[in-house]
Amino acid sequence: MPPLLPSSLLRRLPFYLRGFSSLPLPSHPYSQPSPFQPSPFESSTRRHPSRTSLTFTTDPFDPSTLLKEDPISLCASLWVSSFRDPSTTPSLSSYLSRLELWLLAYQKAHADDTGSYLPRSNIPASTFHSLVALRNAVLDGRFKWGNRLTPFIRSPRETDPATLSKRKLKALMATPGPAPFQDRLVHEVLLLILEPVFESRFSSKSFAFRPGRTAHTAIRTIRRSFAGYLWYLKGDLSTLFDCPKINLVLNALIREIRDKKVVDLIRAALLTPLITANPMDEALKKKKKRKNQKKRVLADDEPKPDPYWLQTFFGFAPEEARKQPDWGHCGVLSPLLANICLDELDKWMEERISEFYKPSKADTWDQEQANTSWPEFVPSSGPDKTRKMDYIRFGAHFLIGIRGPRADAAVLRKQMIEFCDTRFQLKLDNESLPIEHITKGIMFMDHVLCRRVVYPTLRYTASGGKIISEKGVGTLLSVTASLKQCIRQFRKLEFLKGDREPDPQPCFRMFHATQAHTNQQMNKFLLTMAEWYRYADNRKKVVNFCSYIIRGSLAKLYAAKYKLRSRAKVYKIASRNLSRPLKEKKGQSPEYHNLLRMGLVDSIDGLHYTRMSTVPEPDYTPFPGGWRPDHERGLLEYIKLTDTSTLEELRCLIKEEGLISPQDSLSMLVWSYKKNASLFPPLEESDVDKAKEEILGSNEEENGKDLFLLG
Repeated sequence: MPPLLPSSLLRRLPFYLRGFSSLPLPSHPYSQPSPFQPSPFESSTRRHPSRTSLTFTTDPFDPSTLLKEDPISLCASLWVSSFRDPSTTPSLSSYLSRLELWLLAYQKAHADDTGSYLPRSNIPASTFHSLVALRNAVLDGRFKWGNRLTPFIRSPRETDPATLSKRKLKALMATPGPAPFQDRLVHEVLLLILEPVFESRFSSKSFAFRPGRTAHTAIRTIRRSFAGYLWYLKGDLSTLFDCPKINLVLNALIREIRDKKVVDLIRAALLTPLITANPMDEALKKKKKRKNQKKRVLADDEPKPDPYWLQTFFGFAPEEARKQPDWGHCGVLSPLLANICLDELDKWMEERISEFYKPSKADTWDQEQANTSWPEFVPSSGPDKTRKMDYIRFGAHFLIGIRGPRADAAVLRKQMIEFCDTRFQLKLDNESLPIEHITKGIMFMDHVLCRRVVYPTLRYTASGGKIISEKGVGTLLSVTASLKQCIRQFRKLEFLKGDREPDPQPCFRMFHATQAHTNQQMNKFLLTMAEWYRYADNRKKVVNFCSYIIRGSLAKLYAAKYKLRSRAKVYKIASRNLSRPLKEKKGQSPEYHNLLRMGLVDSIDGLHYTRMSTVPEPDYTPFPGGWRPDHERGLLEYIKLTDTSTLEELRCLIKEEGLISPQDSLSMLVWSYKKNASLFPPLEESDVDKAKEEILGSNEEENGKDLFLLG
């Protein structure tokens, strides 16, 4: 083994490189020098002639030499190992010490901060050393959350605190702001490590703050699985997001992982106090208004704020998705920690579902054996129904469907109140957990759930092969978008006023924008709204209503901007979809269409969905039972294919069926070719000469024919 570094050289190393003292010296004396920096040991070896044998040209502590594996493959291996055996937890500290993950987290945080991706080849050497320093501080317990004065690494947009004045330093320490860059980098590393471990253990009943499980998947799951339930129980645990109980979070985390360094990091993030603003100072700032205040110009590397159409769409977020946890210095880890806490509720509800299930022979509805072509249909049955229950959670809001008497729902509500009181220290009552019948309409995710009776013609094949068709009676779950909620959101965003007869109001925030830019912004908003209501039964109606409100608001805006006095004059010049130019009334000129056809003037996109026939139909694609996101299905398929027992099962199945695998058929073809080729007698020299003469003779005849034709 090559010798280790002497202590005299270790004292000259920076403090963030002393943790690698156990690394051996490189044994090859002609290795290439590091492209990041010259060797720091060259001068020290010259001062000690007795140690001239230790001379080398590479730096063993160069961070580039520590990147031994691709970070994406490292993350993929963690996902595969977590899903292969969810009960076992890998060593998280070993992953926390891998510099590859820190480099990947830096690229992610850099992209979020500047809006541009930074390739690995463009990362300077100083950033590599800062990453090593931050990594060592986290491993040694020297990292402090919220440190703005002496960070180990800074964002490219952040200024050095040493160059700031005392007044600016005081303002920096007293005013609340976004988390420091190094805090966000540690958040990304912890998320890369913890997310695959817990995603393999989370319940399939939760659909918020998880990759691949969106609000649309929750709505589709409700449409498929909640069709036969009569009583519904809704609950809201969002108070848990407002003021987290630190002991509750840590106990839920320690039950799953036992890594002390990771738990201590999260404990420090929860316990470190945040910088809060004084409400009196904010009130004074609002009163002070500068007369000649200039608009702030964004820097070249500064990300742009959200456009107006996206801000408008965020205003339509349903109540269940509006609140996101933000606990202490946890940052992007807060939603994951919230799911870890509420996963205990999911597991408890799964136990109640299995205990509550009591099948009935008179009831033909069995969701596990439902028709795959129409799984949402629930055939009618007699008074003796199957007692069944289902549950779904989106964030802090949950919905429970019960097929049975109301007394069962009341018992479950009592058990739920006791469970939340003992586990989460939340005081719930009957008003916070209402029990509603399906006939009254259940509001969830801004969609109304109600029951619809249908009389389909059912066709099935009898025992003799005869196709029998008969009339059936059953129910479907109707999922419609709430028009009242849509009007309420438009009123909150000041797009209209009035309840019974909504009157659009001008959108003055787009007053200084051009007509083309304004139409483009509102078209993006309408397309996003059409996608949000994709699975609603009344998709055409509600999207057409949104288009009516936006069109009326823009017409009033253009009437005020171009002094046209009324919406009728705006529609007369700009047409129904506002696609003709209103400036100087160019849309009325007959030459405009010819110029537009020749491409001499810029076209203006008209508003979408001004007619109901242009709105797309609702999406009724059947949702498969036992659905999993694409990445989970890919992981499980990969784990199954890499398992040796799977290949043995396939081979046994092939032998039982009397089939031949492609590999066996190819080996048989190769063996028969070799066997038959050896049976032919070897060729003699005379046979070879005859073959050459025949080939050459045929070529000469063809060349002669070509010359004759050319002549």
